Amino acid sequence: MLVGLFTRPVAFLLAGEMAFAYFIGHAPRNFFPALNGGGAAILYCFVFLYMAAAGGGTWSLDHARDRRTVGWEAAAR
Repeated sequence: MLVGLFTRPVAFLLAGEMAFAYFIGHAPRNFFPALNGGGAAILYCFVFLYMAAAGGGTWSLDHARDRRTVGWEAAAR
């Protein structure tokens, strides 16, 4: 995740891990995150879901790898 390699699948797995951590560690106390101390787990879950949907971005290794094979740069070569 740090360099942007395989960002989407790794972020999706991490979002699932955070959801699992919330339901195992925090939800038995109380369902609401404000009452059970699970705010960070929910925050990270949604941040990782956003990263899974958005991808690594322009500076990621995924973008550099895909740029060589797809898009107008490949057609110009």
